[in-house]
Amino acid sequence: MKFFSAQIEQQQTDYKKFLKIAGCLSNLFSESSVPYLYYRVAEKIFCKSFQAEDLSRSDVSADAKKDNMGIGLKTFLAGNSKTYQKVAEFNADRNSYGSLNAPDLVRKIAELRNARIDFTERAYRLDQMLYHCVLRDKGKFLIFEEPMDRIEIGNIGNIKKNSGSISFQDGKNDYSFLFSKSTLTKRFVTGSTVDELAIEVLEDPLAELERLLGTRNLEFESEARIKQSLFLPLYGRNKTVFERSGLNQWNARGRQRDSGEVYIPVPVEIHRNFPDFFPNRDTPFMLRLPDGRLMQSKICQDGGKALMSSSNRKLGQWILRDVLGLAEGELLTYEKLQTIGIDSVRVDKISDNLFEINFSAIGSYEIFKEKFNS
Repeated sequence: MKFFSAQIEQQQTDYKKFLKIAGCLSNLFSESSVPYLYYRVAEKIFCKSFQAEDLSRSDVSADAKKDNMGIGLKTFLAGNSKTYQKVAEFNADRNSYGSLNAPDLVRKIAELRNARIDFTERAYRLDQMLYHCVLRDKGKFLIFEEPMDRIEIGNIGNIKKNSGSISFQDGKNDYSFLFSKSTLTKRFVTGSTVDELAIEVLEDPLAELERLLGTRNLEFESEARIKQSLFLPLYGRNKTVFERSGLNQWNARGRQRDSGEVYIPVPVEIHRNFPDFFPNRDTPFMLRLPDGRLMQSKICQDGGKALMSSSNRKLGQWILRDVLGLAEGELLTYEKLQTIGIDSVRVDKISDNLFEINFSAIGSYEIFKEKFNS
C-alpha cells in the first residue's frame, strides 16, 4: 500500500517544496540541528499539496482523505528508526477497562482501536487506511509510509505490564498502552523511507520575513469558508439514547414508521443561544455528509427539537446502517457510541442553506455547552 509515490509528480514536488519552506523557519521555534515541523502545519501542507480533504477537525482515525483512502498524518523525530508514537486515546472509555486484568485489558483496547478504524472507514466510505509520516532528522526530512493495521486480536501475545504501561504484540506490530494518559502507542519501524529532502534552516528567519514582507503592501482579505460551528448530542438527558426517540425514533409507538426514521436532537439551549444558526422550522437546507454526499434536511417538531432529513429514512440509513453498522430493529445505545469514541456531531454553517456535519469525540457537546453557558 502506498500513497506518496502514486501521486502525480507536480503534487509530489509541491509537497516537498512546502515542507522545505516550513522547515527553513525552524529557528523561530528551536535551536536544534534537527529542523522543526509543527504537526498542524504538516497536515495543512499535505492537504494543500495533494488536494486531500482535511479531516483533522473530526475525531476519527484519519487526518485526511484522498479518493477512497484515509491517511493518518504524523511527524516525529527519526531517532533510532524504532520509536513509539501515539495512535489512539481512550480516556473516555476508562470505565470499560479500568478494572480488567492484563489480558482482558489488552483485548478491550484492541477492540476499541479496531472499532474506531472500522467506524472511520464506514463514515467516509474508505477502502484503505495508511500512515504518512514526516520524520525529522539532522538537516533533513524523510517521508515514511505504512498501512494502518487493525490489531490482530487472535495473535496478541508477549503481554508485559508494569506500573505505568502495558506492552503487547500481535505478530505485525508492537504496542504499548500508557495508563496515565489512556493512550495507545505503536512502534513505527522506519528504516525504509520513500523519499527524503534536505532542509536549509535560515539562520535568522525573522530578518528574512521582515525583508520579504516589508517590501510589499499586503492586504489580507479572505472570507472564512465556515461561518459558524456548533455541536449537537447524539443522546438525550443523562447521556441516554432513548428507546423511542432521537436516533431510535423508528421504534416509537403509534403509527407505523420506517426503519430509518430518526432525528438528531437539537436541545432548546442551542436555539436560545444560536437563534440564527439554522433556518426556520421546516425550511429545507442541504447537509453535506463526511463522505461528501448531500442530504436535504430540515429542523422539525415542536420547538425545533429535531434535525431530520427531508426524506424520513435517509438520515437513519446513513447514520444507523452505513456508519454505525446497526441491523434493522437493533437499538442504538450510548455504550455503542462509547465503543467507537463519539457521542456528538459538529455542524458547520457554510451558508444559510448549506451545512456540513462531522462526528465528534465523547463529551464534545458537554464541553461546548459549558463554553456558551459561561
